[in-house]
Amino acid sequence: MPRTDSNTVETTSGPIQIYSSTARTFHWLIVVLLAVQIPIGVYMVYRGKDLNIWDSLTNQLYSSHKLIGVIIFFIVVLRLAYRLIAGPPPHEPTIEPWHKTCSILNHLALYLLLLIVPILGYIGVAMFPALDIFGLFKLPALVAPDKEMSKTVFEWHVYGAIALGALIVLHIGAALYHYVIRQDNVLGRMWPAALRKL
Repeated sequence: MPRTDSNTVETTSGPIQIYSSTARTFHWLIVVLLAVQIPIGVYMVYRGKDLNIWDSLTNQLYSSHKLIGVIIFFIVVLRLAYRLIAGPPPHEPTIEPWHKTCSILNHLALYLLLLIVPILGYIGVAMFPALDIFGLFKLPALVAPDKEMSKTVFEWHVYGAIALGALIVLHIGAALYHYVIRQDNVLGRMWPAALRKL
């Protein structure tokens, strides 16, 4: 069994085990990267596909999107490895059983899409092929070029990104629901500043 790497804090609802500083760092780093990655992805497609503008800015946007996608993938892998080794803290003690079930399902789906979406993006650029990053280096070509198939893969990449965005909105909404409406310490487990302490 994995050990639980967390810290116990006294709060208005009793002792709460918050996520460790390592787990929180992984979480917020991914949040920041996604906050940059999603707008870049939307804008680069708008410039390249919708406006058919293929200039240096569009190329830099695509290179940035590819590079950040690779970084996100490896950080998620590290985060999952850490979670398997250290284990998450117990759920906030006041939440209902159905809250726990929804939380587990949401986290599982988020982890899956955080892995699948970058993988689909990589397969798409490898098949296109468009592996160049800022003209400085190229991603390894692990699949054979197939431009027609790359279009299908990119479509699934977009669908996955939309699903990921929807889950992120749901995740944020749930965190705000717990903090504003239920006024419990669910959010504080990942953001200790939001804990309702004694």
